[in-house]
Amino acid sequence: MKITPIYYEEIDSTNNEIKRLIPQGISEGTVVSAGMQTAGRGRSGHDWTSPPNVSVATSMVLFPKEVNVYHIPRLTLLAAVAVSMAVEQLYGLKTQIKWPNDILVHDKKMCGILTEMEAHKGEVDYVVVGIGVNVHNREFSPDIAFKATSLDLALEEENSVTPTHCKDVAEAIWENFAKLYEVFLHTEDLTEVLHYYNERLINRNRRVRVLDPLGEYEGVAKEMLPTGELLVEADGQLKKIDSGEVSVRGIYGYV
Repeated sequence: MKITPIYYEEIDSTNNEIKRLIPQGISEGTVVSAGMQTAGRGRSGHDWTSPPNVSVATSMVLFPKEVNVYHIPRLTLLAAVAVSMAVEQLYGLKTQIKWPNDILVHDKKMCGILTEMEAHKGEVDYVVVGIGVNVHNREFSPDIAFKATSLDLALEEENSVTPTHCKDVAEAIWENFAKLYEVFLHTEDLTEVLHYYNERLINRNRRVRVLDPLGEYEGVAKEMLPTGELLVEADGQLKKIDSGEVSVRGIYGYV
Protein backbone atom coordinates (compact mmCIF):
# COMPACT_ATOMS: atom_id res chain seq x y z
CA MET A 1 0.00 0.00 0.00
CA LYS A 2 1.37 3.37 -1.03
CA ILE A 3 1.14 6.09 1.63
CA THR A 4 0.17 9.48 0.20
CA PRO A 5 0.55 12.32 2.76
CA ILE A 6 -1.43 15.58 2.83
CA TYR A 7 -0.63 18.21 5.47
CA TYR A 8 -2.58 21.21 6.82
CA GLU A 9 -1.42 23.75 9.35
CA GLU A 10 -4.95 23.87 10.82
CA ILE A 11 -8.14 21.92 10.20
CA ASP A 12 -11.32 20.98 12.05
CA SER A 13 -10.58 17.25 12.10
CA THR A 14 -8.29 15.03 10.04
CA ASN A 15 -11.00 12.34 10.02
CA ASN A 16 -13.50 14.86 8.69
CA GLU A 17 -11.13 16.02 5.95
CA ILE A 18 -10.49 12.46 4.80
CA LYS A 19 -14.25 11.93 4.47
CA ARG A 20 -14.56 15.15 2.46
CA LEU A 21 -11.81 13.96 0.09
CA ILE A 22 -13.19 10.46 -0.52
CA PRO A 23 -15.72 11.60 -3.18
CA GLN A 24 -12.78 13.12 -5.07
CA GLY A 25 -11.33 9.66 -5.62
CA ILE A 26 -8.40 9.59 -3.19
CA SER A 27 -6.48 6.32 -3.05
CA GLU A 28 -6.20 3.87 -0.19
CA GLY A 29 -3.32 4.92 2.05
CA THR A 30 -4.00 8.65 1.73
CA VAL A 31 -3.01 10.27 5.03
CA VAL A 32 -4.22 13.66 6.25
CA SER A 33 -2.22 15.25 9.07
CA ALA A 34 -2.52 18.65 10.73
CA GLY A 35 -0.51 20.91 12.99
CA MET A 36 -3.70 21.81 14.83
CA GLN A 37 -7.24 20.44 15.07
CA THR A 38 -10.13 22.66 16.13
CA ALA A 39 -12.73 19.88 16.43
CA GLY A 40 -10.86 16.65 17.04
CA ARG A 41 -12.78 13.72 18.49
CA GLY A 42 -11.98 10.59 20.45
CA ARG A 43 -13.95 7.47 21.26
CA SER A 44 -17.50 7.85 22.60
CA GLY A 45 -17.69 11.41 21.29
CA HIS A 46 -15.03 12.78 23.64
CA ASP A 47 -13.05 15.80 22.48
CA TRP A 48 -9.40 15.28 21.55
CA THR A 49 -7.58 18.57 21.93
CA SER A 50 -4.78 19.32 19.45
CA PRO A 51 -3.08 22.65 20.29
CA PRO A 52 -0.81 24.17 17.61
CA ASN A 53 2.21 22.04 16.66
CA VAL A 54 2.53 20.04 19.87
CA SER A 55 0.91 16.74 18.92
CA VAL A 56 0.31 14.29 16.11
CA ALA A 57 -3.13 14.55 14.49
CA THR A 58 -3.32 12.16 11.56
CA SER A 59 -5.80 9.96 9.69
CA MET A 60 -5.61 7.32 6.97
CA VAL A 61 -8.30 6.10 4.58
CA LEU A 62 -8.73 2.40 3.79
CA PHE A 63 -10.95 0.56 1.33
CA PRO A 64 -10.99 -3.02 2.69
CA LYS A 65 -13.98 -4.08 0.59
CA GLU A 66 -13.22 -7.79 0.82
CA VAL A 67 -13.05 -7.77 4.62
CA ASN A 68 -16.11 -8.88 6.59
CA VAL A 69 -17.76 -5.83 8.19
CA TYR A 70 -17.76 -7.62 11.55
CA HIS A 71 -13.95 -7.71 11.54
CA ILE A 72 -13.33 -4.03 10.79
CA PRO A 73 -13.20 -2.90 14.48
CA ARG A 74 -10.01 -4.93 14.82
CA LEU A 75 -8.24 -2.27 12.76
CA THR A 76 -8.41 0.02 15.80
CA LEU A 77 -6.34 -2.44 17.81
CA LEU A 78 -3.97 -2.84 14.88
CA ALA A 79 -3.49 0.93 14.90
CA ALA A 80 -2.70 0.80 18.63
CA VAL A 81 0.08 -1.71 17.96
CA ALA A 82 1.44 0.49 15.16
CA VAL A 83 1.65 3.46 17.55
CA SER A 84 3.33 1.34 20.21
CA MET A 85 5.89 0.08 17.71
CA ALA A 86 6.63 3.57 16.43
CA VAL A 87 7.22 5.00 19.90
CA GLU A 88 9.45 2.13 20.96
CA GLN A 89 11.45 2.18 17.72
CA LEU A 90 12.00 5.95 17.68
CA TYR A 91 12.54 6.69 21.36
CA GLY A 92 13.15 3.44 23.20
CA LEU A 93 10.25 4.05 25.57
CA LYS A 94 8.46 0.97 26.89
CA THR A 95 4.79 1.33 26.01
CA GLN A 96 1.74 -0.20 27.62
CA ILE A 97 -1.65 -0.89 26.07
CA LYS A 98 -4.87 -0.41 27.98
CA TRP A 99 -7.46 -2.52 26.21
CA PRO A 100 -8.65 -1.91 23.64
CA ASN A 101 -6.52 0.89 22.15
CA ASP A 102 -5.11 3.38 24.66
CA ILE A 103 -1.31 3.67 24.47
CA LEU A 104 0.37 4.49 27.78
CA VAL A 105 3.86 5.28 29.00
CA HIS A 106 4.56 5.18 32.75
CA ASP A 107 0.87 4.29 33.32
CA LYS A 108 -0.37 7.49 31.63
CA LYS A 109 -2.17 7.88 28.31
CA MET A 110 -0.38 9.51 25.40
CA CYS A 111 -2.45 8.39 22.41
CA GLY A 112 -6.06 8.28 21.29
CA ILE A 113 -7.48 6.38 18.29
CA LEU A 114 -10.81 6.82 16.54
CA THR A 115 -11.82 4.50 13.69
CA GLU A 116 -14.90 5.32 11.63
CA MET A 117 -16.54 3.16 8.97
CA GLU A 118 -19.13 3.61 6.25
CA ALA A 119 -20.87 0.46 4.99
CA HIS A 120 -23.95 -0.43 2.95
CA LYS A 121 -25.71 -3.79 2.69
CA GLY A 122 -23.01 -5.51 4.68
CA GLU A 123 -20.15 -4.28 2.50
CA VAL A 124 -17.49 -1.80 3.59
CA ASP A 125 -17.34 1.47 1.62
CA TYR A 126 -14.41 2.95 3.52
CA VAL A 127 -12.66 3.06 6.88
CA VAL A 128 -10.93 6.11 8.38
CA VAL A 129 -8.34 5.45 11.09
CA GLY A 130 -7.62 8.58 13.11
CA ILE A 131 -4.72 8.81 15.56
CA GLY A 132 -3.70 11.51 18.02
CA VAL A 133 -0.41 11.37 19.92
CA ASN A 134 0.74 13.82 22.58
CA VAL A 135 4.30 14.79 21.69
CA HIS A 136 5.31 18.20 23.09
CA ASN A 137 2.25 18.72 25.34
CA ARG A 138 3.03 19.94 28.86
CA GLU A 139 -0.38 20.92 30.15
CA PHE A 140 -3.69 19.06 30.10
CA SER A 141 -7.24 19.94 31.07
CA PRO A 142 -8.09 19.22 34.73
CA ASP A 143 -10.35 16.28 33.90
CA ILE A 144 -7.52 14.29 32.26
CA ALA A 145 -4.36 15.71 33.83
CA PHE A 146 -4.08 12.78 36.26
CA LYS A 147 -3.92 10.21 33.46
CA ALA A 148 -2.31 12.04 30.50
CA THR A 149 1.28 12.41 29.38
CA SER A 150 3.31 13.20 26.28
CA LEU A 151 6.43 11.84 24.64
CA ASP A 152 8.50 14.78 25.90
CA LEU A 153 7.31 14.35 29.49
CA ALA A 154 7.88 10.60 29.39
CA LEU A 155 11.41 11.00 28.03
CA GLU A 156 12.20 13.58 30.70
CA GLU A 157 11.13 11.09 33.37
CA GLU A 158 13.81 8.77 32.01
CA ASN A 159 16.39 11.59 31.83
CA SER A 160 16.53 11.23 28.05
CA VAL A 161 17.47 14.20 25.88
CA THR A 162 16.32 12.55 22.64
CA PRO A 163 14.55 15.20 20.51
CA THR A 164 11.02 14.40 19.36
CA HIS A 165 9.35 15.39 16.10
CA CYS A 166 5.66 15.04 15.24
CA LYS A 167 6.44 14.30 11.59
CA ASP A 168 8.75 11.42 12.53
CA VAL A 169 6.12 9.93 14.82
CA ALA A 170 3.34 10.10 12.22
CA GLU A 171 5.52 8.60 9.48
CA ALA A 172 6.67 5.71 11.69
CA ILE A 173 3.11 4.96 12.79
CA TRP A 174 1.79 4.65 9.24
CA GLU A 175 4.79 2.67 8.02
CA ASN A 176 4.16 0.11 10.76
CA PHE A 177 0.42 0.15 10.22
CA ALA A 178 0.73 -0.42 6.46
CA LYS A 179 2.76 -3.60 7.04
CA LEU A 180 0.32 -4.91 9.65
CA TYR A 181 -2.66 -4.03 7.46
CA GLU A 182 -1.36 -6.09 4.54
CA VAL A 183 -1.29 -9.17 6.80
CA PHE A 184 -4.71 -8.34 8.24
CA LEU A 185 -6.26 -8.32 4.76
CA HIS A 186 -5.44 -12.03 4.54
CA THR A 187 -6.16 -13.12 8.13
CA GLU A 188 -8.90 -10.65 9.18
CA ASP A 189 -7.81 -11.21 12.78
CA LEU A 190 -5.04 -10.09 15.15
CA THR A 191 -2.96 -13.26 15.26
CA GLU A 192 0.07 -11.46 13.79
CA VAL A 193 0.22 -8.97 16.68
CA LEU A 194 -1.28 -11.07 19.48
CA HIS A 195 1.95 -11.82 21.37
CA TYR A 196 3.21 -8.25 21.01
CA TYR A 197 -0.09 -6.82 22.23
CA ASN A 198 -0.52 -9.14 25.23
CA GLU A 199 3.08 -8.53 26.36
CA ARG A 200 2.16 -4.86 26.76
CA LEU A 201 -1.42 -5.31 28.00
CA ILE A 202 -1.51 -3.29 31.21
CA ASN A 203 -4.81 -4.88 32.25
CA ARG A 204 -3.35 -8.39 32.12
CA ASN A 205 -3.82 -10.36 35.35
CA ARG A 206 -5.25 -7.27 37.06
CA ARG A 207 -8.66 -6.84 38.60
CA VAL A 208 -10.90 -4.74 36.40
CA ARG A 209 -14.40 -3.37 36.49
CA VAL A 210 -16.47 -4.27 33.43
CA LEU A 211 -18.98 -1.52 32.66
CA ASP A 212 -21.62 -3.64 30.98
CA PRO A 213 -24.98 -1.96 30.21
CA LEU A 214 -26.65 -5.07 31.63
CA GLY A 215 -24.83 -4.65 34.94
CA GLU A 216 -21.32 -3.84 36.14
CA TYR A 217 -19.12 -6.56 37.56
CA GLU A 218 -15.50 -7.17 38.54
CA GLY A 219 -13.06 -9.78 37.34
CA VAL A 220 -9.47 -10.44 36.33
CA ALA A 221 -8.38 -9.56 32.80
CA LYS A 222 -6.49 -12.47 31.25
CA GLU A 223 -5.54 -11.58 27.66
CA MET A 224 -6.72 -10.23 24.35
CA LEU A 225 -7.98 -12.85 21.91
CA PRO A 226 -7.20 -12.93 18.15
CA THR A 227 -10.69 -11.53 17.62
CA GLY A 228 -9.85 -8.42 19.65
CA GLU A 229 -12.07 -9.37 22.57
CA LEU A 230 -10.74 -9.20 26.13
CA LEU A 231 -10.91 -12.43 28.10
CA VAL A 232 -12.01 -11.77 31.69
CA GLU A 233 -12.38 -14.29 34.50
CA ALA A 234 -15.35 -13.45 36.71
CA ASP A 235 -17.27 -15.61 39.15
CA GLY A 236 -15.33 -18.67 38.06
CA GLN A 237 -16.23 -18.16 34.40
CA LEU A 238 -14.26 -16.88 31.41
CA LYS A 239 -16.11 -14.13 29.58
CA LYS A 240 -15.30 -12.52 26.23
CA ILE A 241 -15.65 -8.74 26.36
CA ASP A 242 -16.44 -6.82 23.18
CA SER A 243 -15.14 -3.24 23.14
CA GLY A 244 -18.11 -2.16 21.04
CA GLU A 245 -20.48 -3.07 23.86
CA VAL A 246 -18.69 -2.47 27.16
CA SER A 247 -15.80 -0.61 28.75
CA VAL A 248 -13.18 -1.80 31.20
CA ARG A 249 -11.66 0.24 34.00
CA GLY A 250 -9.12 -0.42 36.71
CA ILE A 251 -10.47 -1.00 40.19
CA TYR A 252 -8.48 1.84 41.76
CA GLY A 253 -8.24 4.28 38.88
CA TYR A 254 -7.63 4.65 35.18
CA VAL A 255 -5.61 1.42 34.90
